Amino acid sequence: MSARAQPIVWRTASVDSVQRETAHASTLRLDLPGWPGHRPGQHVDVRLTAEDGYQTERSYSIASAPEEPVLALTVERLEDGEVSPYLTEELRAGDELELRGPIGGPFTWSVEDGGPLLLIAGGSGLVPLMAMLRHRAARESGVPARLLVSSRTLEDALFVGELERLDGGGLEVRRTLTRAHPPDWQGWTRRVDAGMLVALGPAAEEKPRVYVCGPTPFVEHAANLLLDIGHEPGAIRTERFGPTGS
Repeated sequence: MSARAQPIVWRTASVDSVQRETAHASTLRLDLPGWPGHRPGQHVDVRLTAEDGYQTERSYSIASAPEEPVLALTVERLEDGEVSPYLTEELRAGDELELRGPIGGPFTWSVEDGGPLLLIAGGSGLVPLMAMLRHRAARESGVPARLLVSSRTLEDALFVGELERLDGGGLEVRRTLTRAHPPDWQGWTRRVDAGMLVALGPAAEEKPRVYVCGPTPFVEHAANLLLDIGHEPGAIRTERFGPTGS
């Protein structure tokens, strides 16, 4: 039975480790007995239960490749959030969480789907795209891939060192910093625009599989730019989040 055919049920995960990624984001590595596996791009629901019985749920993208032994979630803390401050600041190794998943179908990619790939991320929207790239690396795939990441500053950017190591071998990584940048910065320093997408490629004529993830305004802006430069609507897959994803 495939991962997508498995029933989506609540499972108890044990926290293996919590790794700080930036000042505002952490990666939770979870041991999850009975996990049916996932496709890169999918997400899970996390449920927290207070001592008085109050429950709240949030959805988080899976950051790890299916080939990895633990499930990884990279969570960005929102200062007024109900769930993310607990996950990023209070959770410790050995703690337990309730999860259900994997969830999601259209916004997924596996090596067998082929390419080329055009991946566009705004902030923590990089997380599900990172699962795709980690899967690509684990399978030693040569599928051509281009990644554009937009961050406010380099300090806010996720997975900088890992993406530098992955860059090459058919993968090209480009960044734009929209608020501040180091004096020796060689990347772009503005909001994503059509010129960036044309320069990054692949061109619409090559019929790439396009994935865009980030805050809702970012995703809508990027998707419209892609349409303007000739990409077919059916080739553009989007995943967006807003202030409720806290």
